[in-house]
Amino acid sequence: MPATEVLIGHMGGPFWAKKDAAAWSVPKGAVEGTEEPLDAALREFQEETGIAPPPPPYRDLGAERQRSGKTVRLYAVEADVDVEAFRPGTFTMTLRGRTFEVPELDRLRWVGLDEARDLLVVGQRPFLERL
Repeated sequence: MPATEVLIGHMGGPFWAKKDAAAWSVPKGAVEGTEEPLDAALREFQEETGIAPPPPPYRDLGAERQRSGKTVRLYAVEADVDVEAFRPGTFTMTLRGRTFEVPELDRLRWVGLDEARDLLVVGQRPFLERL
């Protein structure tokens, strides 16, 4: 069954605070050590959203190199994730000599594919065609 909605999160921190278009991302993060990419994706989903990852089966949507030089590998799953359970993870940021905790994502929501094309950062939009 083709996907009709995707779960995306608004990126946290002062740079993204007043932006909406191209300021949303799928929950994602870095592979640690010898971790498998799917294991990293599940861990990062939990860390960024505070929600347990939905059960499999997962579909590998491949990888895309981002403008930053990082490569994002994305997995999809058909699930009903309750966005009301969202509890964002944080990261430490230093800005103008001041260090503080910033949410990795500050909002989480379900959107249709057309809306996702406008909201997602440009480098993640190719994944929508793979759904």
